[in-house]
Amino acid sequence: MSVFATGEEEPRPNPLREWLDRGFTLAEARRWLEAGFSPEGAERWRVAGVYRPRTAAEWRTAGANPATVDTWIRAGMSPRDAVRWREFGVSPEDAVQRYLAGEEPGLRSFVSRVLHHRSLRAAGRALEPKKSEAIRRLLKAGVSAEVARGYVESGWDGKTALEWARRGVAPVDAAVLHALGFTAAEAQRVLADGVGATEVMTAWWRAGVPIDEVAAWCAAGFTAEEAAEQRRQGADVERAKVLRALTEDEQ
Repeated sequence: MSVFATGEEEPRPNPLREWLDRGFTLAEARRWLEAGFSPEGAERWRVAGVYRPRTAAEWRTAGANPATVDTWIRAGMSPRDAVRWREFGVSPEDAVQRYLAGEEPGLRSFVSRVLHHRSLRAAGRALEPKKSEAIRRLLKAGVSAEVARGYVESGWDGKTALEWARRGVAPVDAAVLHALGFTAAEAQRVLADGVGATEVMTAWWRAGVPIDEVAAWCAAGFTAEEAAEQRRQGADVERAKVLRALTEDEQ
């Protein structure tokens, strides 16, 4: 029996179907497509611990691939670090060792050059499994490699650091404000005024307010000078808030 064309076009396969089958959302699929990745390639990057197409593209530019990027990540390195070493023609393996040994691209320490102790020194600075896992957790949440490394090297665990990193608080500022008793949200509000964490600490220290009271006074909206004056009058934070409210009502 002869088969004749009906003039109707055959249905075209959905180009996003494969992405959805691999666990990507439509939004994620479009972002990976726009960055030039295939479904298989994108999945390989995600399995390797790189969850954002922009970051994967940066690693690809740096000469890494899903099979090799783990070496860089476990060392706490960013795509920018990898690019700098690549520009000097250093292999990934050697670059990681030299980076962990404390060297900068293009500069080789006398000890490393003469005694060839790079691998021994690198072993002492390699990220522990716990720190490596913390970095992976932060990267998966969309935190940049530089910021993630800063938090982990400062002794933060992934869960605690995530709340601060998501709010855009730098590791150094986070360490200071966390020590003063601030929450991540409170720290974000303080830094939004353009004041650095060190300035905050210095101002309250000079005012003579105890460290463990700083966050509470700040959260209540008092400056260091105002808090110091209230304390001189014998008021704690709660009483100062009540007195301020009464004063405002009278006005």
